[in-house]
Amino acid sequence: MTSDKKPDRSRRSERSRRAILDATRALISEVGYAKVSIEAIAARAGVGKQTIYRWWPSKGAVIFDSFLALSEDGSEGEPALPDTGDLEADLKTVMRATAAEFADPEFERPIRALNTEILGDPELAAQYGEKLAGPVEELKKARLRSGQDAGQLAADADLDLVLDMLYSPLTLRWLYRSGPLTPEYADALVDATLRAFRP
Repeated sequence: MTSDKKPDRSRRSERSRRAILDATRALISEVGYAKVSIEAIAARAGVGKQTIYRWWPSKGAVIFDSFLALSEDGSEGEPALPDTGDLEADLKTVMRATAAEFADPEFERPIRALNTEILGDPELAAQYGEKLAGPVEELKKARLRSGQDAGQLAADADLDLVLDMLYSPLTLRWLYRSGPLTPEYADALVDATLRAFRP
């Protein structure tokens, strides 16, 4: 008995894509960025190199998408920052989550590898800004504007500067491994920033 059912190419393609992204993260964790190659990713994922190059122009682009895929599971639509009406509490929730993410090897290794690649790849840097950094920054600013509307943040506060004061110390501590990324440290950054920008 024969079946008229044709193979679902889109489902097969999605399986291959996920296998490639999972293989990329696994290899970064196991051998480090420098030893990851397109050949190694293809072998781990069980696909041909040409399949990878059909979807991504470079190793850096695969790493970028493997990082983006970490936030795909279990989320639908645009991500949103918490807005309980208490700006301080919401910022502490977000900053604690960011610190925990940076301290988690599953997230930290791909993020560090991606940052390494961005330094020497202007095209990837532009893609990162367009697809990830820019949209996330706009979400953060939207939450800060809500805090301004509620009188919890100065109406004339420079929101770019607020974000710099919140995130730059955390990012530098992570980048240089110069100190622990604790919830207390995340809270201290929020406290210091709000002291500087309260009405």
